[in-house]
Amino acid sequence: MTTPWGELALARFPEDPRERLRAWDASDEYLLRHLAAEKVPLSGTVVVLGDRWGALVTALAAHGPVQITDSFLAQEATRANLDRAGVETGAVRLLTTQDPPPERVDVLLVRVPKSLALLEDQLLRLAPAVHEGTVVVGTGMVKEIHTSTLQLFERILGPTRTSLAERKARLIFCTPDASPGRAANPWPYSYALPDGIGSVSGRTVVNHAGVFCADRLDIGTRFFLQHLPTALGARRVVDLGCGNGVVGTAVAVADPAAEVLFVDESFQAVASAEATYKANGVPGHAEFRVGDGLAGVPDGSVDLVLSNPPFHSHQATTDMTAWRMFTGARRVLRPGGEMWVVGNRHLGYHVKLRKVFGNSQLVAGDPKFVVLKAVKK
Repeated sequence: MTTPWGELALARFPEDPRERLRAWDASDEYLLRHLAAEKVPLSGTVVVLGDRWGALVTALAAHGPVQITDSFLAQEATRANLDRAGVETGAVRLLTTQDPPPERVDVLLVRVPKSLALLEDQLLRLAPAVHEGTVVVGTGMVKEIHTSTLQLFERILGPTRTSLAERKARLIFCTPDASPGRAANPWPYSYALPDGIGSVSGRTVVNHAGVFCADRLDIGTRFFLQHLPTALGARRVVDLGCGNGVVGTAVAVADPAAEVLFVDESFQAVASAEATYKANGVPGHAEFRVGDGLAGVPDGSVDLVLSNPPFHSHQATTDMTAWRMFTGARRVLRPGGEMWVVGNRHLGYHVKLRKVFGNSQLVAGDPKFVVLKAVKK
């Protein structure tokens, strides 16, 4: 990436030679050019919210920025990119969206996230630390910045305007208002699950901002819940890419003897899964882990893996995550262990499962979704 301060070699995490997606885009470059051209003072506390792969904080490392991210993978990419640039990791303070934010923010740089709810939650959390002299600049691709995005900045922080577009990227300029009369933060959000979805029918689900379908049960998960395996006697179960944890909680409710591991790379998701599990008073054993898929889970230690794999990385469509989930599941499953997956029909997960496991069985299907099972031989 070319910056006003030189060239940076950057990569996503985990690094994969087959991965063609870059670790930055035109909106990152636009923001950095603006900071240099306008000689924005980067003294005091510089906070970078939503830096996707560490491009912004790596470029600004000399100013000791604070990174706030919901993504474990983004944190790991940041560490690797700082190291690649010869910067000590300690030069940048790495926080998650679940950590207490800095008490004072003098420069707030926002990489607009895909989730408007996550942006709302984080701006509300940061607002008390913002003062009238705070420089607030957001950035994103034109397709990511909508009227609702600008209205959110204006409602929470103060008057907001946008730049002209450059290379399909745009900047957001916000002038903080010391007394905007902000509403209370509505997150996390809880609701009762509908009937007819198995063991968790009518139970409570808790969602932190940014979790997929945070205000309702998505139709793919609903279909999965109606067709989960029963009477398997699985002792060690993984809810992989757990989101709000409703799938793993359904297993735990149906079989309190099961040990459930909830895993996601999103700090917001794992916090939601833990809150959902505890809200339902499940009398079993559970572990909640933010991480890179099944990394760190011992080989041959799991009986059942359940997953609804994501097929987007921010705005980009990719099947790399699903491939890594499937290969990781095969590694951690015991012989005879099973992976159950729900997905849109058009994604062709049956082909991938056959390549990884050597088999794939259709458990259930409707015009939109399929539930598939693969067994480790």
